[in-house]
Amino acid sequence: MKTNRAQSATSLPKAPRESADGRFAKYMLMMGIRIGCFLAMALITPYGWYTFVFAAGAIFLPYVAVIVANVGEDAAETTAINPERAIEAPRPAPAAAAVDPDAPLVIRIAETPGINPPRDDRS
Repeated sequence: MKTNRAQSATSLPKAPRESADGRFAKYMLMMGIRIGCFLAMALITPYGWYTFVFAAGAIFLPYVAVIVANVGEDAAETTAINPERAIEAPRPAPAAAAVDPDAPLVIRIAETPGINPPRDDRS
């Protein structure tokens, strides 16, 4: 079903490159947290219940990171702005004839000489 309405640029999704960059940043952040969990699990002594929390983070964060990295943005999050109402059209200036109906309508054309006028090759 075709519509004659213009598509609003604000309703378009993010570019694939921008989306991929954002997902990669989220993935790398989660992998950094995983490395921190692994180091905390190995280096913090005495071992206790928190060691198991760090171990769970080191084991399960890669799975969560891949899931988060592969999830795209939801199309429902973008809100469209009506392009017809986004910019108000400027009002045209009143014409000289509209101000004074007896005034003559004059169009002036001014020509400026060229920097290098064309040569006449006939001579």
